[in-house]
Amino acid sequence: MARQNDPVLKISDLSVTLPQSGERRFAVKDVNLSVSAGEILCVVGESGSGKSVTAFASMGLLPRALQVTAGSIHLGNQDLLRLSERAHRNVRGAKMSMVFQEPMSALNPAYTIGNQITEIFARHRPEMSASERKTKVRDMLEMVHMPTPDQIVNAYPGQLSGGQRQRVMIAMAMALSPKLLIADEPTTALDVTTQAHILELIRQLRDQHGMAVIMITHDFGVVSDIADRVAVMEKGLVVEEGATTDILNNPSHQYTKRLIAAIPRMRTHRSTGKNPLERALSEQPILSVKNLQKTYITRQGIFGHRRVVKALKPATFDIGRGEAIAIVGESGSGKSTLVNCMMRLVDASAGNMMLNGADFLQAKGEALRAQRRDMQIVFQDPYSSLNPRKTIREALLQGSRNFAMPLEAAELHARSLLSMVKMDVAALDRLPNQFSGGQRQRICIARALMLQPKILIADEAVSALDVSVQAEVLQLLSSIRKQMSLTLLFVTHDLRVASQVCEKVIVMQQGDIVETGDIVDVFERPQHPYTKTLLEALPGKGFL
Repeated sequence: MARQNDPVLKISDLSVTLPQSGERRFAVKDVNLSVSAGEILCVVGESGSGKSVTAFASMGLLPRALQVTAGSIHLGNQDLLRLSERAHRNVRGAKMSMVFQEPMSALNPAYTIGNQITEIFARHRPEMSASERKTKVRDMLEMVHMPTPDQIVNAYPGQLSGGQRQRVMIAMAMALSPKLLIADEPTTALDVTTQAHILELIRQLRDQHGMAVIMITHDFGVVSDIADRVAVMEKGLVVEEGATTDILNNPSHQYTKRLIAAIPRMRTHRSTGKNPLERALSEQPILSVKNLQKTYITRQGIFGHRRVVKALKPATFDIGRGEAIAIVGESGSGKSTLVNCMMRLVDASAGNMMLNGADFLQAKGEALRAQRRDMQIVFQDPYSSLNPRKTIREALLQGSRNFAMPLEAAELHARSLLSMVKMDVAALDRLPNQFSGGQRQRICIARALMLQPKILIADEAVSALDVSVQAEVLQLLSSIRKQMSLTLLFVTHDLRVASQVCEKVIVMQQGDIVETGDIVDVFERPQHPYTKTLLEALPGKGFL
């Protein structure tokens, strides 16, 4: 699409200071960026690089602790930094808008989708009648390809899927046909197929409306699929900028090279052969699942109809000692339901599971406690997995106390595990909020290993991490698995990550296991249409 010469947004020599307690003086320093009509600029970098600060400064949404100390931000001929708060509110939504990373926290859970979109027209287009607003709201939902818009209008955010909520956010952002759309990690937590739909939607809206788009991301697959130009940020500085093909194929800055090198690629070769003892052990199932099912039955009101949801259809599979098996599929495919049933976090409706030859689902009392030690889990979000009021020492030693491990031995074990996960033992006396996301996830891994389990379940354990941190944690999991002879069950929606870590794969769709096998065979020669769809939707296929 033809681009205008004059940029829609021009950021010149922008500097934003951090509080004195910050790890560096500037959140961003001397940033120069611009984007033209019909152009998509991707701003790439890890957490703390200054991507979101730059976007929030442009939108006039910086927290009070951050202060702009130099530079200008022009939207057309308007210097946004010189606008009053009231004037900036009039610009937001009408001329520029933003799609935030987490739609569930950006939408008001107490208001319907229709009310929240209507509010935009009431604020900026008071001359519109109620019927005109109603028609416009429906048009916006149709524009972002929402199914059954008449029902969505009356739905609350909690009743929608993650992809649907993100489409609603885009509809709200596009309501007044702004000249500039800023999308802050809009696809980070989404499945590959949903992500592909969102990226295609943004492209379509760019083409239809000729708007400028700034996409903030740490995913180079997304960059490859959608960007015209790329700016790479590190520690508040723009370290490299250029055309997408130049940055991806011939990066000049070491930081960019490091980020690209950390991107997980699809493995095309099988793991090296095991020795006879390892092979014999892997052929002995440590975990045997048979016809495991979970059905939810709900009723609308006292006399309402029963609603039966088969969240997990009969699942049967074996896991050999020391194996690494991935469970892949979209949100709603049944991955977490399967894991929750296996961990007895929810009660299965039917089926059984043998753990070390004993029926885990029927175990009670001390037998259950003993078996629970053998299977531990690392959850997706390290921020909510740790108690913010307890030190790392307390978090690690809690499980040991439950199983009466002597304090001195538990302390030595905790120190050993921190070293194993590449954390300084000084971390024991600190609180969770003093660590980065990657460091917290390392701590969560150490906590899961405190009871010396035989099986480690990682439930989307790296999906929220930056690409370089993700690579480090994946390498860590592989290393620990070998050192401790662990059996690994790795739950993910990222097929490339699954390929890096595991030898076998279970593909799930709508609660059903649709395909299993050697991970290289399944990903190179998928048999089920759903597996093919997942592989087709992978971002950056032409680059990665």
